[in-house]
Amino acid sequence: MNPFSSRLTTRRRMLRECATGFGSLALVAMLAEESRASGTSANPLAPKAPHFTPKAKRIIFLFMKGGPSHIDTFDYKPQLQRDDGKPLPFAKPRVQFAETGMLLGSPWKFRRYGESGIAVSELFPNVAQCVDDLCILNSVHGTNPAHGGALLKLHTGSDNFVRPSMGSWITYGLGTENQNLPGFITICPTLAHGGVSNWSSAFLPAVYQGTPLGHAGIPSAEARVRFIKNARFGTDVQRTQLDMLSELNRDHLVQTGPDQALEGRIASFELAFRMQTEMPEVENLSDESPATLRSYGLDDPVTANFGRQCILARRFAERGVRFVQVTHSDAFVQWDQHSDLKKGHDKNALEVDRPIAALLKDLKARGLLQDTLVLWGGEFGRTPTAQGKNGRDHNPEGFTMWLAGGGVKTGFQYGATDEYGYYAVENKMHIHDVHATLLHLLGIDHEKLTYRYAGRDFRLTDVEGVVARDILA
Repeated sequence: MNPFSSRLTTRRRMLRECATGFGSLALVAMLAEESRASGTSANPLAPKAPHFTPKAKRIIFLFMKGGPSHIDTFDYKPQLQRDDGKPLPFAKPRVQFAETGMLLGSPWKFRRYGESGIAVSELFPNVAQCVDDLCILNSVHGTNPAHGGALLKLHTGSDNFVRPSMGSWITYGLGTENQNLPGFITICPTLAHGGVSNWSSAFLPAVYQGTPLGHAGIPSAEARVRFIKNARFGTDVQRTQLDMLSELNRDHLVQTGPDQALEGRIASFELAFRMQTEMPEVENLSDESPATLRSYGLDDPVTANFGRQCILARRFAERGVRFVQVTHSDAFVQWDQHSDLKKGHDKNALEVDRPIAALLKDLKARGLLQDTLVLWGGEFGRTPTAQGKNGRDHNPEGFTMWLAGGGVKTGFQYGATDEYGYYAVENKMHIHDVHATLLHLLGIDHEKLTYRYAGRDFRLTDVEGVVARDILA
């Protein structure tokens, strides 16, 4: 009787089942050699060597959805104050999101802080106390004036194609240091303007996709990984079930050959099993001191929601998660003040200022800031010209993001917008340049971090991107 007559015969199955399986031993050795040669591991999330010595090991991205106004926060423009109510003395962009009128001075005062003497708006009095730890990028610019396209550009490097997010690229390139947690976690992400595409792995293996905790439409206190506990079966029974399922799946892989989707599911099942022990412990803040909880603003309903996100980000970072994102947003566009700029930005800054400052100080006190890169910003800035009576429109032509820790210069401002804050004019940094610089700080050459898909080698920075070496410490 032919033992292979009723099922698909493959080289791997033949080697495994003939001659008491001796051939499969040789096959395993061959595959191991191939794996080492290609730099891959049986565990796709295992730590991987960077291209060169990194300055940072992980990233915390503080995303301010909607587009905070740079000229009202970290890009002081005295000439805008002087010319309030006058016409803009040069041409507006050819493509604008909507009509705007005369120049609108900032309703907030600026003060200079720290040894660096950098001017910061009174919107951020607590972050201002940390200004000597910041590297402020005043010349960032993008290409899309709409929220959806600009969010995708910031998160994935493309505003019109489905591409892997930067958290996915970074986890793909470096793996993660904690095998019991995902390598990429996004806390209370927005479901609007690109939604899951902003933390998707796209054509990268599924194991590199961001794991969401809740979403922007619910309080962060309710943000949990769903089904983290099995009320019916204990871990011993689950382990037996998982081993059996894994054996069936791997037997199928032997028959069919590589199957990215199935391999991703196998890895996700294993990770989910391990997460049962560590994830609830990370989300349980009972071991934090009352003083720490107060510093993050968990004692105040105004700051508690974002404060909890920030303290969770620190807890994930200190446990080796490679990329953590926290999002300040309601269900739609938190910082999008087309009217009543004063009321909207006052509310938003009050919610995030204290928690962000606490995060920076906490990371520094624990020795984590030196190898943790903190990134703050939104998808674009706002116009110096008024929309209606007291609002500002979208402005991707020039805006501000800032970095802290992770090998960047401190108490440092890089680049500049024009005298009114409309266009980036000095040391301009496109979003591709921001991505290239982030990867460089992590020890990755952005031109070498590629993935072949549909006959082409793709990368986060596409065919562009220049590292801003002047900001490196």
